[in-house]
Amino acid sequence: MNIIVVGLSHKTASVEIREKVAFSPNQIEKPLRELVALDNLVEGVIVSTCNRVEIYATTRDIAGGIARVKRFLADYHRIPLESLEPHLYSYHSEAAIRHVFRVASSLDSMVVGEPQILGQIKTSYGYAAEYKTSGIILNRFLHKAFSVAKRVRTETRIASSAVSVAFAAVELAKKILGDLSDKTVMLIGAGEMCELAAKHFLNSGARGVMVSNRTFERAERLAEEFGGEAVRFEELLANLHRADIVLSSTGAPHIIIGPKDVEEAVRRRRFKPMFFIDIAVPRDIDPKVDNLENAYLFTVDNLQEIVQANLAQRNREAEKAEEIIDQEIGQFYKWLSSLEVTPTIVALRTRFDEIRKAELSRTIAAWKDASPEDEKRLEALTAALMNKLLHTPTAVLKKAGQGGRVDLYVDALRQLFDLEAAQEEDEELELEE
Repeated sequence: MNIIVVGLSHKTASVEIREKVAFSPNQIEKPLRELVALDNLVEGVIVSTCNRVEIYATTRDIAGGIARVKRFLADYHRIPLESLEPHLYSYHSEAAIRHVFRVASSLDSMVVGEPQILGQIKTSYGYAAEYKTSGIILNRFLHKAFSVAKRVRTETRIASSAVSVAFAAVELAKKILGDLSDKTVMLIGAGEMCELAAKHFLNSGARGVMVSNRTFERAERLAEEFGGEAVRFEELLANLHRADIVLSSTGAPHIIIGPKDVEEAVRRRRFKPMFFIDIAVPRDIDPKVDNLENAYLFTVDNLQEIVQANLAQRNREAEKAEEIIDQEIGQFYKWLSSLEVTPTIVALRTRFDEIRKAELSRTIAAWKDASPEDEKRLEALTAALMNKLLHTPTAVLKKAGQGGRVDLYVDALRQLFDLEAAQEEDEELELEE
């Protein structure tokens, strides 16, 4: 049995394409059941996120299985296959295992090291388990992927550094001010960057948030979302002293906070330090503020330098993660290969023994004066010949199951001796009995 992966991601398809093939979690049962109903597909899991749509499946027919999954994706979403296929990638066997381990470990993400993808795969697997479209192989496979991802996070620092400007701002504030649990943050602006920064600051333990914006209603909405306080823009400077951390990201064409404003705020704070982060372009805060005592000013360029340095660090950590994945692939592939060895050996010996017994019966029937002793000798001779003939292929198959490319041997033996047909006949006889 082989594992196959078919999908597309932010690396191969635009968001316009990705949204056309996305699966709704509220309606995932139908496509899952249709997937495993396809010819020669045994198990299936559908992973659908904003950055990727992937199908994990098991099949004996690799080329046919991949073709059927591609056709399924196109037909289900009513997209011509010829327009979808250029955006699709596919993997099988060891390459499929490596790909899923890398995805779960966030090595294939838009931002390497982000934690969301692991939870998304776990959710997708949960649906497959609930609707019984995953079985022994994908169950073991995805649990292994989860443990590999955990090992990567435990043994490397791939997710330990900030790789977004907003998160870098929080990390920098913590480095300078220490514990944020008694700190108040003022956000000037109510755009996406301020919203993201607010989330990071609160997740890092900040005491509260104030939001000021030229449009007061937008400030109110954002403040309400985070349980904070909205401050009218014209009252911004009067409230500046209440903030320990000020993050500004407006579209103003000129400076809105100057050195005198900060001097007054620091004085009213009894000279407690203030931390300013200006991520606006053009700048909101006069650069001279950084020359003031007890005032620390950082711009978007400072934060970008931190982000780039941290990305470089993540890339170094990613190399360690790849080594972990290399180790884990071997262990899982050995287990997957072993699933095929014993049934194939049993089927092969059964096939040979059926042929031996049939030919032995014909020989004895034509041997009119054969004694019981003669029959015993013929039985022993044919059994010994069969065992000798099967000794080498059995030994090679067992050895391959301990780490070689056993799938090549298994597939060859099953096709050469038509072992699938033999198994199907046995199953039909069992059902009749």
